[in-house]
Amino acid sequence: MTGQVSYHAGLAAETQVAADYERRGHAIRGRRWRGRGGEIDLIARDGDGVIFVEVKKARDFARAVERLTQRQLRRIYNAASEYIGQMPLGLNTPARIDVALVNATGQIRIIENAYGQ
Repeated sequence: MTGQVSYHAGLAAETQVAADYERRGHAIRGRRWRGRGGEIDLIARDGDGVIFVEVKKARDFARAVERLTQRQLRRIYNAASEYIGQMPLGLNTPARIDVALVNATGQIRIIENAYGQ
């Protein structure tokens, strides 16, 4: 039962984060996109570029960020590379990886270009 609750809480957090990106003018182009390298929670457009978003939900922001591992970031990076490899500009497509943290009260904190940090 706990696994199902966590799964649905994660889906709700992804929906909330997607709405936040859309409010800021970024169209959502994909949800839970799965490539050979892994899964990307959300894919948003940023002009001609792409934003790959990993959503982490926890009781507080500190716990949410603790759930993000370097191994997971590498898998996201590999999946993102696969995704943009299929775009017209290929790997020359402007892109970044954001991490969206969601706490128990539904507040969102975005870490832009998290892979670069």
